[in-house]
Amino acid sequence: MAGTDPQKKGRINSESLDAFWMPFTSNRHFKRNPLFISGGQGAYYSTPEGKQVFDGLSGLWCCGLGHGRTEIVNAVSRQMAQLDYSPAFNVGSPIAFELADRLKQIAPENLNHVFFTNSGSESADTSLKMARAYWRMKGQPGKTKLIGRSKGYHGVNLGGTSVGGIGGNRKLFGSCLDTDHLSHTLLRENAFSRGLPENGVELADELEELVALHDASNIAAVIVEPFSGSGGVIVPPQGYLKRLRELCTRHGVLLVFDEVITGFGRTGQAFAAQTFDTTPDIINLAKGLTNGTFPMGAVIAKSEIYAAFMEQELPEEAVEFPHGYTYSGHPVACSAALATLDLYETDQTYARVRQLAPYFEDAIHQLKGLPHITDIRNVGLAGALQFAPRGANPTIRPYEIFRKCFEAGVYVRCGGNTIQLAPPFISEKEELDNLFNILSDVIQATA
Repeated sequence: MAGTDPQKKGRINSESLDAFWMPFTSNRHFKRNPLFISGGQGAYYSTPEGKQVFDGLSGLWCCGLGHGRTEIVNAVSRQMAQLDYSPAFNVGSPIAFELADRLKQIAPENLNHVFFTNSGSESADTSLKMARAYWRMKGQPGKTKLIGRSKGYHGVNLGGTSVGGIGGNRKLFGSCLDTDHLSHTLLRENAFSRGLPENGVELADELEELVALHDASNIAAVIVEPFSGSGGVIVPPQGYLKRLRELCTRHGVLLVFDEVITGFGRTGQAFAAQTFDTTPDIINLAKGLTNGTFPMGAVIAKSEIYAAFMEQELPEEAVEFPHGYTYSGHPVACSAALATLDLYETDQTYARVRQLAPYFEDAIHQLKGLPHITDIRNVGLAGALQFAPRGANPTIRPYEIFRKCFEAGVYVRCGGNTIQLAPPFISEKEELDNLFNILSDVIQATA
């Protein structure tokens, strides 16, 4: 049978290159100039040629604990031998309940009920369906409109695409759900701010204008990332999220935090909601939940939301929330997540991030003044460099920098007009120095 010869494992030819339609990739260019990763250990990837590449983005914002952690490998192996899969429809796997309780214990107050998904995109759509259904349970079926934010990213399913605010992710697909958008918080006067910028809290007041336009009786939820990752590490102004929380409460609108990128340590706490001292009604999770080792997501809802579904006048055997996935609460994913949560504790990850973040902040802002950089932004162990366009093309310069950095031994992400950084939590200061030295050299050598 084709593909079963172990001697052929890992070999890439033109046919296999053509077979894989790659996500969020310039397929034509990649297949003429492929970059491959074949291994990962600690804070480094390795290529098929044996070159070590520092992982400056923690995988894709998800592998903060580094790669190849034996604790997760062993937990997954044990679970696969004991129970590889069981359905979550009308039967339960004990490990899923254990994980849900662990998440409840570390979540902000009153966020007590966990619904498992398989990705951040599924978490986004689940939370939006949950919000609209909640208002129907409360006797307000007209509350269906969803409010996102310009430059926001909430995955690529239909709902997440609708509330997302990155034009390139929307234009091919036409009209989706009934949504509107707040402005982003990327202000010219805040360029090169360290951490949360001082200006812009008043941008949250745009919600008042949207309420005046649509009326609160028609709005189900506002969904935002505490800080925008894919949009280019767009950091909220001081007080912005608190103001948004106040306005949502005043107008009876649910507030959803998409913490797929910000959750599990990136800001120095388990959740950015805790870092920014603002509690939403729903939190979306994925990525760092399993340290990227197994596809898994989660939605954590306040008790009032869960109660609205449970208190419906339905037969006891009826399904209260007709939603879910074949792999919701997958037992192997749960084992990976529990082992990951253990490591966050034993490694004292969140404290380490808080200690390392000031060094990262100093290092990234030392690049100010290099050619073509128009802004530098950072929060926790995340940062972005924004570049001036080359002619009419705002994306080509970051793409070239990404490729050259990979060849020089560091992996960073190009997104739009930015280079994005999210080093592993296990990074040493010397590794950050090397990352920024290579970046500096590459930027200066890029026209």
